Amino acid sequence: MLLAVLFSTLLSAQPISKSDLKALDKYYEQVAGDWNIPGFTVAIVKDGEIVFSKGYGVKEVGQDKQPDGNTLYAIASNSKAFTSALVAMLVQEGKLGWNDKVTDYLPYFKLYDAWVSKEMTIRDLLCHRSGLGTFSGDFIWYKSDLSSEEIIRRAAYLPKAFDFRAGYGYSNLMFITAGEIIRTITGKPWSDFVQERILDPLDMGRTVTTPFDLDKKGNYATPHALVDGRNVPIDWVDWQEIGALGGIISSVNDVSKWMIFNMNNGIIGNDTLLTASSRNMLWTPHNNFTVNHVNANDFETNFSGYALGWSISDYHGHLRINHGGGYDGMITSVNMLPDLKLGVVVLSNGLESPTNAITYYTLDKILGIDGKDYSAEYLERIRKRPALDPRISRAIEARVEGTEPSLALEKYQGVYYSDIYGEITVKLENDKLRLYFEHSADLSATLKHWHYDVWEIDWDKIHAWFDFGTLRFILDNNLGISGMDFSVPNNDIFFEELKPGRIKDIDKN
Repeated sequence: MLLAVLFSTLLSAQPISKSDLKALDKYYEQVAGDWNIPGFTVAIVKDGEIVFSKGYGVKEVGQDKQPDGNTLYAIASNSKAFTSALVAMLVQEGKLGWNDKVTDYLPYFKLYDAWVSKEMTIRDLLCHRSGLGTFSGDFIWYKSDLSSEEIIRRAAYLPKAFDFRAGYGYSNLMFITAGEIIRTITGKPWSDFVQERILDPLDMGRTVTTPFDLDKKGNYATPHALVDGRNVPIDWVDWQEIGALGGIISSVNDVSKWMIFNMNNGIIGNDTLLTASSRNMLWTPHNNFTVNHVNANDFETNFSGYALGWSISDYHGHLRINHGGGYDGMITSVNMLPDLKLGVVVLSNGLESPTNAITYYTLDKILGIDGKDYSAEYLERIRKRPALDPRISRAIEARVEGTEPSLALEKYQGVYYSDIYGEITVKLENDKLRLYFEHSADLSATLKHWHYDVWEIDWDKIHAWFDFGTLRFILDNNLGISGMDFSVPNNDIFFEELKPGRIKDIDKN
């Protein structure tokens, strides 16, 4: 043990060698060629300095502009740590308490159970132990025009996935709730408060909280969806209203300043923005995960959990603080080993992304570990994913050709209502059924007959997280339409939670 501590101390004191950085650069070039991704940027921080910062590939397919250390990407859920830090600052100022009840600030806050709604604390919001399932309710805010309050109010209709504080369900809705508490206390939207309290003090001058500011900054990447294995540019989506869950757009150089600040325990220059008490609270596991202590793992991990806005574990004997992020067409990763003052950030503009492979190879190289080729291993895993998820192939195989719908097309017209969302309308236009979502104009689609009373959803726009999907009209015994069921196979946006019922006919308006 003494030798291990001594080695760790010596490693922390030594800079990363130029030969190691050259070898890493060569590896990143290889990764860029092997993976089906437009581009990515990597930065490495050591002992309070950026020692490596470089982009690979292109900012947009079809163009030859290469990203660099200042290229902007959506960092998505890596923004959650900013939200938890803002909450910590309010706690430091006595404006909030970690164990305060959410309803003390948002009296309308309700979940699946009255007791849970009353007992939910500020800490509960930030560690994914509300009892809601992972990503449950994300459809409510996804590409919608709803306000944060309207989104939070709809959470009352979501089902319980596990007992309160008895499991882990990654909840974006709870971070939206935290952002609204920040607004309630400060009188400022999350985007203004994060600018004032973190972005400006840390001199993160290129970082923004809305894509509408991208042209002012310049040098930004384009998000891409995968369509039949091809990377296709898609539009930026504005997450400013729900920014507390993932609204920051930044560069690896700016994120490096954030990592340095965190590894310096919340101190920037002569200013202590986060006290020792806050730092310890933010990095304390509040939701622990099971670790396999029977079989060895790649990282010699002994513990793993979720703190407040951060994931936390050990990596070859070192505390590891990290998080990932997924935005429409962009995947990102931030990792720190604070005792070594070592950090790695990878930002990418495609969905088949090597962020984890790059991170682990980089950490192993710097730690002097003869690591595996994570790129080759993880790429093989990704390419096996379609075969491991048969939901779409099964739907295609189950299609019954030559069937007809039960009713004339005009009968399917109507306004349908989902408690967690609002109105969903089906209209007959130019002899085709059209689908419209009240709060999400970008989700409109044409319905193409699939079989019986099931229709394929042909989206007007390309979406990053989903493509193929069907809609089934539910008929009663008198062939009246009572509602709809969605089946849009994906792992992020759950249309199946909508369950809209028919509330009125179009032709009776």
